[in-house]
Amino acid sequence: MTGATPIESVDLATGLLRGARQVTSPHWNARPPGSAVELVVVHGISLPPDQYGGGWIERFFCGNLPADAHPYFATIATLKVSAHALIGRDGTVTQFVPFQGRAWHAGVSSWQGREQCNDYSIGIELEGGDETPYADAQYRSLAGLLRALFDAYPGLAPERVVGHSDVAPGRKSDPGPAFDWARLRSAIAPSTGG
Repeated sequence: MTGATPIESVDLATGLLRGARQVTSPHWNARPPGSAVELVVVHGISLPPDQYGGGWIERFFCGNLPADAHPYFATIATLKVSAHALIGRDGTVTQFVPFQGRAWHAGVSSWQGREQCNDYSIGIELEGGDETPYADAQYRSLAGLLRALFDAYPGLAPERVVGHSDVAPGRKSDPGPAFDWARLRSAIAPSTGG
């Protein structure tokens, strides 16, 4: 299927997203005791850089990226990195880490003076690059995923959705200037109803 993944809801017992493809990453651990989900960090990733498809991101997050498949892979193949979810160019959502777990996505980071963003955030990767426009299907899937997360985790709200560049300024630039924050904010704005 192409287009946005039809996101249903988060199963709070398992931390899994109903409607998403599930692939288990070994690169995660428990959140510190008392840590609640309070932030979503949006990332951009492509492997090799600025190339799409091929399944390399999934292999990277699962710890089996072949170092000899591309010169760039030799520089990252031993890293232990994951995200809770990846949204492909066609809008397909793949979940790697249960939302109640701590994915290893933000690295050295802080938000509003609070360090260690991995402890209290959900990491969502978009297949893309800083300068390449993201696909319509990705915005649709991201908005659906965020609405499901807002329903599941009371500490989350649209103003708590930030970029990797916001929590690691100077070190990270993603999701980059090609990401349309105004479009996303409009899509996830609370309904005023009538």
